[in-house]
Order: sequence, then structure tokens, then C-alpha cells
Amino acid sequence: MNSYQQLFTPIRIGNCTVKNRFAMAPMGPLGLADAEGGFNQRGIDYYTERAKGGTGLIITGVTFVDNKVEKHGMPNCPCSTYNPVQFVRTGRELTERIHAYNARIFLQMSGGFGRVTIPTNLGEFPPVAPSPIQHRWLDKTCRELTVDEILYIVKQFGEGAYHAKRAGFDGVQIHAVHEGYLIDQFAIALFNQRTDEYGGSLENRLRFARQIVEEIKKRCGADFPVTLRYSPKSFIKDLRDGALPGEVFEEKGRDIPEGIEAAKLLVRYGYDALDVDVGSYDAWWWSHPPMYQEKGLYRPYAKLMKESVDVPILCAGRMDNPDMAARAIAEGVCDIVSLGRPLLADPDYVNKLRSGRTKLIRPCLSCQEGCMGRIQEYSALNCAVNPHACRERATMLTPALRPKKVLIAGGGAAGCEAARVLKLRGHEPVLYEKSDRLGGNLIPGGVPDFKEDDHALAAWYTETLKALSVEVHLNTAVDEALCLSGDFDAVIVATGSTPKVFSLGDDNKVFTAAEVLLGKKDPGANTVIIGGGLVGCELALWLKEQGKQVTIVEALHKLLAVNGPLCHANSEMLEKLVPFKDIELKTCAQAQSFKDGVLEIKRGQETERIVCDSVILAVGYRENNALYQSLEPRLPEVHLLGDARRVSNIMYAIWDAFEVASHL
Repeated sequence: MNSYQQLFTPIRIGNCTVKNRFAMAPMGPLGLADAEGGFNQRGIDYYTERAKGGTGLIITGVTFVDNKVEKHGMPNCPCSTYNPVQFVRTGRELTERIHAYNARIFLQMSGGFGRVTIPTNLGEFPPVAPSPIQHRWLDKTCRELTVDEILYIVKQFGEGAYHAKRAGFDGVQIHAVHEGYLIDQFAIALFNQRTDEYGGSLENRLRFARQIVEEIKKRCGADFPVTLRYSPKSFIKDLRDGALPGEVFEEKGRDIPEGIEAAKLLVRYGYDALDVDVGSYDAWWWSHPPMYQEKGLYRPYAKLMKESVDVPILCAGRMDNPDMAARAIAEGVCDIVSLGRPLLADPDYVNKLRSGRTKLIRPCLSCQEGCMGRIQEYSALNCAVNPHACRERATMLTPALRPKKVLIAGGGAAGCEAARVLKLRGHEPVLYEKSDRLGGNLIPGGVPDFKEDDHALAAWYTETLKALSVEVHLNTAVDEALCLSGDFDAVIVATGSTPKVFSLGDDNKVFTAAEVLLGKKDPGANTVIIGGGLVGCELALWLKEQGKQVTIVEALHKLLAVNGPLCHANSEMLEKLVPFKDIELKTCAQAQSFKDGVLEIKRGQETERIVCDSVILAVGYRENNALYQSLEPRLPEVHLLGDARRVSNIMYAIWDAFEVASHL
């Protein structure tokens, strides 16, 4: 622990002492509220598990104070003013359990979403905003808020904070002058065209935020901590158009000079800490960074705020590397490191780090499949690599009443997860993997530098199964004879998938994506990738980083048209990165033949020819389930998991394996 000692020193926010330098970053608590705006049992268990895991400060996901001006479907997120009695009752249970672990908890309170409401989350309600401006997602113009409505929301903040204090919360965080939510829309001139006391000068545009902190301090006392989620830069090129890392552009949102000035004003108004990030919903791959963003991307902006104001600075944004976190504290980049998605992946992150068990910290992939993607599409917060997340009680593992010896064929994500869960329950799993390492498709998938956490997950499974003393046989293929030998009570087939291939003529220079990623084939200086799905796009970026000339040929009308990332932050960034990196794209195109270094494609009625050194097939995978098909009629208990059952993403492979192993 010595190298991380500084991460385990206390820090004060106002009158609140936090035991270490770790906070749980706020993430939308979709599915964690009851019908009356309180916390349901899932929500209470979810936050408690992170406090139990050692996190010093828990910051809840967004909760609402208003359900009148901007309506929200219920149940949805907690709302401290909807039914105060219910909120205080459930909130008190939550805070008492958090405090049992000597952790602190702040309630994040929202003034509303304004032009960035997501209908699948909040319902089909008319959007509001500071001015009649275009909605981020919908082809609608938002209705302008009246002054009376603004003042009503301010009063509701005071009411909500009062109920939070009664419920035992140690402070609140205001959501937010960040990411382009309603209060931030007032603060940014691009969105605020008002001519009254809430528009025009920076002080006027911050009046809403000022009145909120003043009202809370009046209701709860000057010593009650009020923090602010804050973005000093928006990265907005135009409405619905965000900038990429390294892109030269004119900032239309809040830029750094105004970001510094606004921060100073906000602290003067009474905010006790700033929780710093950058971005907006128009460029929300900054606010919700996918793996295509570098780790610790908010550090320069947190450092800038640290140098500009004299209150504690919190910094999140892919800060899961403990060495990076320790340097950030030591070098004065920030005072508190916030972990959002990493604590979804492993609620015990802090305790494992404190006790020197860093190899057993389950990594976050920044895939956003289980968190932001499911929030966006299904109003449900979960985690791709941790099936327990937000379902801690429902998915609690129970000891096996009759321990079984279980053969697992395949050491990819599904096979490893099944082995882990079976062992924890008291079964005797025996895992066989035909290659020389565990990980399956995580191995080729993790080759690009921006996918390093795929390899980290494979390493985590290797370390975890070793720590659990799971019997693992590498370089060993499973056949029918072994499965039918009678030595096993059950068989799990997780034999993965194989790439789809087809002949183009000169197949000596036609490779699969995995062959190229693993270094088995050299694509040359100029290559064409057939398939503009996730694999094809990520492969193209990786090859372009190596100085290759790359063309993507896609049969459909756009990239990622089928089975792309669930989260729009991932898909939109990836779609923009491809042309930004000068990767040529040919859509509505069918590959016809490849001969003598010329690929012939057909687009509509036209035939085009592309000179290239190789062609790489990234057109999908086929389930490798022949072993299961032969065993299913002959064994009483055999299960098919992972890509062998259905080719999808890592999340469903892990979740399916967890489900089967939990009940076997």
C-alpha cells in the first residue's frame, strides 16, 4: 500500500471529513427508485456495497427536485420532494447503512434536463429550456421557462436539500453546471438567449446556480456542504455537433477563459467543492468517455480548476489506474479521485487497492454496454463485466446444496465467468482451453491500445481463477469422449465462435480480422476492410495508427448499422473518428472479387476497383456449437453459453454464464 498511501489520507469538504481520497462518481440511478420517489431496495444495496468496498464518499446518481415544471415518469429516479415522507424513510435506511462503513454520502440533485431529455428515460413530456432552442435528440423546439418557474425550482432545491439533511445525507451535489443540463443551459450563451435577469452577462447566466446554493444554505445552514458538478469546457462545434480529441474547432459552448471565470464566481457564491469534467450532450463522448478517449482525460481541466479556486476538486474520467490516481493527488491535480464505472465493475476496488490486491481488481472496459447504453435504451443501470451491479440482493450467490463436478469447454469470458461463479458456490469446475491462455475473443479484441482493458479482463480472470484454485487445462481441446467419460455431473460448452469467411478469388491475401490483430498475417501498407461494424471500425483505427492506408467497404448505408455499440457516446464517436482519421469509407458496396492486388466492388450499378495489398474480412462470426449439438441428446445436464450460443458482446456472454452458474 505504501505507494498509494496518499490516496488513503482524509480530506474535508466544508464540515464533512471523508476518510480517503476516493469518491463514487454519480451515475444515473435508473431502476433504483420506488414509485414514490424514494430509494428502492436495489438502490440501497447498490450504494451500500460500494461503501462496504472502501469508497470514502458516495455520490448518488441524479435525483430530481421538481416534477411539475419538467415532468418525469415515475418510478424513475428518486425525487426528494415528490413524497418527502417516503424519501426520508428510505433515504434514512440508505445513509445509516453507508455510515456503518465510516463512509459519507452526498445526494446529487438535479434542476432538470431541459433540451437533453431522453424520452426513453423520462417519458414523452414537453421539453423546457432557458430559451426556445432546438432539442438535442428530438425534432422539437423547447419551451422557454418563466421566471416564476425558475424561482419555483430554486425553492424546490431548498426543500429537497432539507429532506436530504433530515434523511442523514452528509451534503448534496448540484447537477449541474455541466454537460449541458438545464442549469448549464442557462449558463451557456449558445443556449441562453434571454433578455431578463437570467440572460446576457455571465453573472446573469449563473444567477440560477447562485440562487440554488443560496437557498440550500438558507434552509440547511451555512455549514451544510453543497458541491457542484462542473464542466469548464463544452467541446461544442454547433448544436448536435461535438469536437473530437485533437480537432481544431471554434468553441460554441463554454471555453476555458469563461470556464475559469465562472468557477471563481460559483465558489464565491458558496459552492464547497467542484466535481470537474468537460463536455456536453452535443459532444457527450467527453462527458461519458468510451475507450477511444485516453485515460484520465479530465486531469488537465481539474488541474486548471485546482489552480483557480480554493475549494476541493474532484476528478473522474477513466481514473481507474491506481498509479495515475496517486500521481494526481501527489501532483495537485485534484483532491479526490472519482470512480464511476470502475466501481460498477468492482465495488471492492478501494479495499483491494488498500490491501495490495490490485491484480484482483476487476477492470472496467469503458464499453458502456451495461451502464450508459442500458440507461439510454432501457432505463436500467447495470455493468457489462459485473452481473451483480444494481442487482446485489437478487443475484446473491447461494452455496450449492449438492456440489457437482462440472466440465467447462472453452476459456473465453463465458467459460471463465462460469468457472468463477461455480467455484464460489462450492462446485468443482474443471476448465479446458484449447489455446495457451484464457480470454477467448478478448485476446484479439484487446490488441489495439484503446482496448487494453480487454486484456486486463482476461488477466483478471486468470488471476481470479488461480486465487480460487480452479483447475484449468490450457492447450487442451475438449472432445465428446471426455464429456461422456462419466467423470462429470454437468458440462458447459463455451466454445466461442469462428469468423465468417468467403472466397474473393486470390485468397492468399484475404485475412480475418483476428489473424491481423494477432500478428499472424501482415496486411501490408494498403488494405481494405470488408465490414463496417464494430470490429471493422476498431481494426481500421488501429491499422491507421500504424500508418497504413485503410478503406472500409460496408454493404449497408452507414457504419455500425447492425449490432453497433448500445451507447450513443461510443457509436457517435466511432462514426466521427473514421473520417477524422482519413479512413476512406465506401457504403452500399458489395465486394465482388480480389485478384492481382485489385479489389472489385459494386455500388448500385457501378463497379469500382481498389488497388490494395490485402483484404481483411470483418463480416461477423458463426457460433461454434457442434460439440453441444452432439452432446445435448446424450447428457442429462449440458449448457451452451457465450458466443457458442449467440454471437453478441462480452456483456451477454458474462451475464449468461453468471445466470447458468448461479443456478446449476
